[in-house]
Amino acid sequence: MRVITLPEFGSALELTEIDTPQPATGEVRVRVHAASVNGFDLAVAAGSLEGLMEHRFPVVLGKDFAGIVDALGDGVTDYAVGDRVFGVVTKAHLGDGSFGEFVVVPTSTGLAKLPAQIDFARGAALGLAGTAASAAVAAAELGAGSTVLIVGATGGVGNQAVQLAAATGATVIATARTALGIAQVRLLGATEVVDHTQNLTAAVLANHADGVDVVLHFAGDAATVLPAVRAGGRFVSTLIGSPDQLIAAGVTVVPIYANPTTAVLTHLVENLAAGRTSVTVQGSYALEDAAEALDDFGSGARGKLVLLP
Repeated sequence: MRVITLPEFGSALELTEIDTPQPATGEVRVRVHAASVNGFDLAVAAGSLEGLMEHRFPVVLGKDFAGIVDALGDGVTDYAVGDRVFGVVTKAHLGDGSFGEFVVVPTSTGLAKLPAQIDFARGAALGLAGTAASAAVAAAELGAGSTVLIVGATGGVGNQAVQLAAATGATVIATARTALGIAQVRLLGATEVVDHTQNLTAAVLANHADGVDVVLHFAGDAATVLPAVRAGGRFVSTLIGSPDQLIAAGVTVVPIYANPTTAVLTHLVENLAAGRTSVTVQGSYALEDAAEALDDFGSGARGKLVLLP
């Protein structure tokens, strides 16, 4: 099968062919119809996770996927060949990613069924971003009357978080710069918009003198927006590993780790199917154009970018 790999640390990505994998006990093989790009993939490609996770070279990149089950491992009873599915590769090692024609994943976590009305591109764009956003909004403890600044609102995680936060009744302040980005976050539920290229804290405090109740931090330097949180507020971030990374007197700092269980994924896709949330796919790329997709993602994307193997 064709895949996008990192052959070794320090090398460029390669389009190559490897043996099509076979599912082990408790696993299914999925014929990938779409896979989306995440910041995690950029970190793997750059070698930033060396020493932090086991790499089994050549490492096939990719976390998110959507497609059709085409083979079952022993003991699998909850999925059948032909099922439409989506999910997130959750293996402890790096090597068996979704940027290829097939991916093998366990059924115990990171996998859920994809309703017929959801196309593969949106399914592939939902898993990791939706899981992170859902966990972040839950940790924010928002409600009617709350104010929340969402930093990185135009990205995949931010798009989902804006919608989920607005649904709680909170006042959502979203970061965006371009006319299209501003229109997008307002459509998703943002009440106010601030330019992320300016001094965010100053811009927020100009209208909220005491600070906001919560910052949801998905992009940029955490320290520069921490002062926007009021005393007793919360700073929720997908980009820090421990509260000790920030000096935050009087503010509760909550790191977020995405855990794409089947229950979480099912809830996310049910919201999407019912029209309670939406997924923005800004662009799609052929598998051989994966390097271009990662470059475009790193330059900033409104929503998600997907590969179509």
